[in-house]
Amino acid sequence: MNIKYWLHKQKSKLRKMMKCICSGEHLGKDEVIHSSESLATRDYSASGYSSRAGETEKADTSNIEEAESSLRESGFLNYEEARALLGRLEYQKGNVEAALRVFEGIDTAAVIPRIKITIVRRCEISRRHSQSENTPPMSMHAVSLLVEAIFLKAKSLQALGRYSEAAQSCKAILETFETAIPNGLPENFTSEYKLLETLNKAVELLPELYKLSHSPQEAISSYRRALLYKWILEIETRTKIEKDFAIFLLYSGNEAAPPDLRSQIEGNFVPKNNVEEAVLLLLLVLKKIVLERVEWDPSVLDHLAFALSTGGECKSLARQIEDLPQGTIGSREKYDSLALCYHAEGDDVIALNLLRNFLNNRENNNRDCDFELLLASKICTERDYSEEGTRYIHKLLANNESEKSEKCQERVSYANYLLGLSHSARSRAVGSDSERILNQSESLKYLENARRMTKGKYSRVLYSLSLENAEQRKLEDALYYAKELLRLEGGSSVEGWILLARILSAQKRYLDAENIIDAALEESGKWEQGELLRMKAKLQIVQGCLIDAVETYTKILAVVQVRRKSFGGVHENLFKGKTKSNGNLEMEIWHDLANVYTSLSQWRDAEICLSKSEAINPHSASRLHSAGLLYEAKGFEKEALKCYEKALYIEPNHVPSLISTAVVLSQLGDKSVPVAKSFLTDALRLERTNAVAWYNLGLVYKSESGVEAAECFEAAALLQESEPIEPFR
Repeated sequence: MNIKYWLHKQKSKLRKMMKCICSGEHLGKDEVIHSSESLATRDYSASGYSSRAGETEKADTSNIEEAESSLRESGFLNYEEARALLGRLEYQKGNVEAALRVFEGIDTAAVIPRIKITIVRRCEISRRHSQSENTPPMSMHAVSLLVEAIFLKAKSLQALGRYSEAAQSCKAILETFETAIPNGLPENFTSEYKLLETLNKAVELLPELYKLSHSPQEAISSYRRALLYKWILEIETRTKIEKDFAIFLLYSGNEAAPPDLRSQIEGNFVPKNNVEEAVLLLLLVLKKIVLERVEWDPSVLDHLAFALSTGGECKSLARQIEDLPQGTIGSREKYDSLALCYHAEGDDVIALNLLRNFLNNRENNNRDCDFELLLASKICTERDYSEEGTRYIHKLLANNESEKSEKCQERVSYANYLLGLSHSARSRAVGSDSERILNQSESLKYLENARRMTKGKYSRVLYSLSLENAEQRKLEDALYYAKELLRLEGGSSVEGWILLARILSAQKRYLDAENIIDAALEESGKWEQGELLRMKAKLQIVQGCLIDAVETYTKILAVVQVRRKSFGGVHENLFKGKTKSNGNLEMEIWHDLANVYTSLSQWRDAEICLSKSEAINPHSASRLHSAGLLYEAKGFEKEALKCYEKALYIEPNHVPSLISTAVVLSQLGDKSVPVAKSFLTDALRLERTNAVAWYNLGLVYKSESGVEAAECFEAAALLQESEPIEPFR
């Protein structure tokens, strides 16, 4: 029989068959296309489904061509292939339920073993068996057709909201290939482009189905298998999977289980948590962008910024931004991002220089640089560049003078807040009383403006108002704003609780302050309790409960030890700038304990505490001061003086050491009095409201001038009445 004539005849029969299947009619005996089984359309017809009139004429030409291809390869179209073609046709027409009924007629359990055998034989490099033994049970075209049918079944189930079943169907495809070819698809598999396209879609779909079925761990596992197995994914598909996986790890709220041992190759980096794994994935995506293998996606940098900043690695983020090719992001965005990164890491000089370069560039119109002006003024305020910061703030206020939008008002209110902080910092730096009083007044004025403009809804403004009033010894106003702050934050800020307790201690309401700390301990998490417990111990000391204070300090040390074992260095990064680090807090606890034991004349216990502190940081001014107090209590004034001198060498502005040095010098004789006076003057320059410094300065003046001594004693007595157990700031 002529081949062309045979194919033409088969094609004619195939068209008739497709029409009959769609219309529910039966084929004549001479029109049946031979197959390994009958077409078995009876169960489909029995379902009651029939295409609408006219649709039989619109059978997708691509389905006919698929059938022709199968006929050329195998000489017949079997039952499963016919269903695969018909199911695809219905799916393409949008008849999802009908398509699903057709796909469910395919015996997947019977088909998959034959697909596996076919794939294995397709991938064999050496031909060790005879031709008859090596003949696969089906053609690769049939494999592609059936794999697509299983995939479309999963898509149909997804469209009907049956996500778990869809995931199982999609998973069956991937497991078939993973078990048949454990080492991944060979390079020569790229010729099977239709099959590869379906596999790419299935690999991308499976994690989404698990997410929709609320199975987060299965979603994570499917993402990992998609990236670890050699699927010969298109670079766009692989990049999308990497990005989607990183987003899921960062924001899903589900902690990923560690990768299984099979995927952990010796010597390779294994992420310890979600953030590390997400950062690794986003860096891979960013590398492809840098190499121009995929298009630039700005959201990748946004997610990477979130991940690295969450882990306290803003400097690493800055390096990634600096390595981006020229023109990837705008000049302004680059300056702003780098300035924020360095500011977050505490490198404020670098951050400020970046902002200065941007603001001083003549091409930039300062009227459009409100963000840069705000950030620069914030850094200047925090770093005591108050004059420069004030200039930036006034430029910002000039830019927004005529605008009345809500966003503009927010900027103006924040500018007033920064001006208040700037005047507060300047009041502590100036020498004359008149300038200090003027700046204190200006500080309260601008902070009040900021509170009024924000309607009392900005917690930092309330905190600063309370703090400034407390430092100016306006304790009733300070107490009011501290209570407003707690009401606004719902007691979520440890900083707010501690400020309120300090204000109460300044009012000599020690029991109320201790009750506030107890309430804060109930509201706070166990890792935040270190500073609260330390405050409680100091309140117990001032009330004469030294044994209770020692027990409280012991609790703090236990919390610090457990926190270190639980988090290690991760905690230091996550909470950088929010709470004292483990080492600093522990060191200060040992100093406090040493001072308590010194006051109890328990010299040995005090020495042990100081040795513990020295192991943490041998160059601590606070430790040397505590050691000096111990020597002084034992009657060794010269050794005490040496300790104070070493402390001042390490930290020249350490106020307790300045005062203690002056006290010891004044006890050594008249020749040392002028030097002692200079130390006390320096201490008061740094802390104008230090009652101990005023009292000791009065003792120094007592031998010289009774009038000046009386003024000093009066100031000390006045300040003592409103002195907190620890400085407000």
